Amino acid sequence: MKATGLRTYAIGYLIFLYAPIVLLPIFAFNDSKIIAFPLSGFTTHWFAEMWADSQLFNALKNSLIISGTTAILATTLGIFAARATTRFSFPAKGGLLGMIMLPLVLPEMIVAMSLLVVLLAIGVKLSFLTVILGHVLICTPFAVAILSSAFQSLDKSLEEAAYDLGETPASTFRLIILPLVMPGIISSLLICFTISLDEFIIAYFLSGADTVLSAYIYGQFRFPAKVPAMLALGTILVLVSIILLSIAEYFRRRGIAKTGGKDTGGFL
Repeated sequence: MKATGLRTYAIGYLIFLYAPIVLLPIFAFNDSKIIAFPLSGFTTHWFAEMWADSQLFNALKNSLIISGTTAILATTLGIFAARATTRFSFPAKGGLLGMIMLPLVLPEMIVAMSLLVVLLAIGVKLSFLTVILGHVLICTPFAVAILSSAFQSLDKSLEEAAYDLGETPASTFRLIILPLVMPGIISSLLICFTISLDEFIIAYFLSGADTVLSAYIYGQFRFPAKVPAMLALGTILVLVSIILLSIAEYFRRRGIAKTGGKDTGGFL
């Protein structure tokens, strides 16, 4: 009886969570500006309208630049933090790691408002740079979590053997450790890129005059005639996100298998 109730709850939760996503492509191909049932017919007009929107592509270009830069910076910081916390012991390690992971549990609204107040107080102009700083702050904990798992699964005897054979710490990291954790690095890059591309609150607060994709989509929903084209865009973004997360999960599992670790669950 308990198992049946839990199964029913899980099914209901998944339906509530994913039903809106399933409705995206349905209305994106619906031949009506009104988002309601019954459907009026099949059309690809909204995808053509989306494709002809030059402002949309400008916002997309901006978001791709921000997301790519964020992914590289957050993953680089994640490598340093994960390597330090899994390989070495030092005072206040737990506290420092907790501070790094804190943005995972802080409301993004609070983070965005705090960053806005601080940046304006020190005279920093809102731009791509401020959005990147905010996104790096949000994405770094995800990178640390992914890369810590990759570094923890390493066999320390391989590193010790390299030292015995005359390698320096730098060459050992470059030739031995880095190739072994590369699947985790690729996974971190893809996850951070996806999170940054989808993130709205920090981008809305810190973008200034520069339009990013998430803020542009939010603005278009004020005009009912633009909603179907935005649903078409949402359909494409969901598909791209699924592909990126699937690739990230593939590299995560490949990295665990490569180091002989045990898979305890992942993104998908």
